[in-house]
Amino acid sequence: MSTTLTSWATPPKKLILSENDVHVWIASLDDSGIPAQDFAQILSEGERRKADRFVFERDKDRFVTRRGVLRTIIGRYYLAIQPYRLKFHYGVRGKPHLAECSGDDTLRYNQADSNGLALYAFSKNRDVGIDVEFMQHLTDAQQIVDGSFSEYEKAAYNTLLEREKHEAFFNCWTRKEAFIKAIGEGLYFPLDQFDVSIAPGESARLLRVAGQPEVAFKWSLTAFTPEAGYKAALAVKSKNCNFFYWRFYNRDYVIRN
Repeated sequence: MSTTLTSWATPPKKLILSENDVHVWIASLDDSGIPAQDFAQILSEGERRKADRFVFERDKDRFVTRRGVLRTIIGRYYLAIQPYRLKFHYGVRGKPHLAECSGDDTLRYNQADSNGLALYAFSKNRDVGIDVEFMQHLTDAQQIVDGSFSEYEKAAYNTLLEREKHEAFFNCWTRKEAFIKAIGEGLYFPLDQFDVSIAPGESARLLRVAGQPEVAFKWSLTAFTPEAGYKAALAVKSKNCNFFYWRFYNRDYVIRN
């Protein structure tokens, strides 16, 4: 994974998501440019009830902002639908999808957040998953490796120099999370039953899925550094994608309710 920070651009006024495009958005949950109380206006009743269950105000504001940003961005793609009218359905394993989308014009999306930073990925008719992790110091990294990584990944991790292991751990974790989120299985899919590349400087790749030798050839993994101190990965069911990276920070956004 490259340590070069991702270059985030200002999105165009007219967003076009073509068949081979993947749009990745970044947003600060603590400084999005829009107050959390404004975002609360476009959340569903269920989302507002969930927000009210948070004990700490910062956690509540982050949840409201995360959901509000998602609705606002989707509103940019579907201008005919006001963000507060968007309805979400959830699969058996909890993967969300838009109720409004169907047929040959299906907007697929996934989101992740860590330590106040949120990432959103959008594609058209292609399964997509994204993960981001704040690279905090872990005292139990080796135990997690031993308990969750595949045999290949454990061997690769244990041969690295000590100074390389911290980055390698987050390389592996974000790539595995992105893949299981993309296929809609979450942690129901055994983490030790597929292999990803993990070494610092090595290209992100899905190497093997146990019992399904053809699967690895159908997926692309992309790794990137969204901000200093974070690692992220994106999984897309495609081998031919154009990636665009947009920053959500605009005090001129209109909350349409």
